Amino acid sequence: MSRRPPRPPAAGTAPAPDRPVGLTTHARSWARGTVLTLNGELDLDSVAVLREALDPALATPGTVVLIDCGDLAFCDSTGLSELLEAAIRAREHGSRIELARPRPIVRRVLELTGATDAFPVRDGLP
Repeated sequence: MSRRPPRPPAAGTAPAPDRPVGLTTHARSWARGTVLTLNGELDLDSVAVLREALDPALATPGTVVLIDCGDLAFCDSTGLSELLEAAIRAREHGSRIELARPRPIVRRVLELTGATDAFPVRDGLP
């Protein structure tokens, strides 16, 4: 699953406000671990941002990291691979990763690749 890189905006213009640029994350605690909200696009250019956010969230053994995908506009194979690798790392330490509110485009990637078997998927947030 690849896509063409976005064209740079013409001189003197800004990116369209409805077009996410990169990936931002926000972590908050909840009773069972961490809710990690992703906003933007998860791809080759932004996978390091996800990794940097997941590492501290998975630092405590036996925790649950709930990744909120409600504002995730795109996920390519690199992003999916990072999520799967993080799920493996989590299981090795008695933790787990769950996904919440995936948009149809993200849910489709999970279904096409069989990754829905790797993550519990929730429709809402705690």
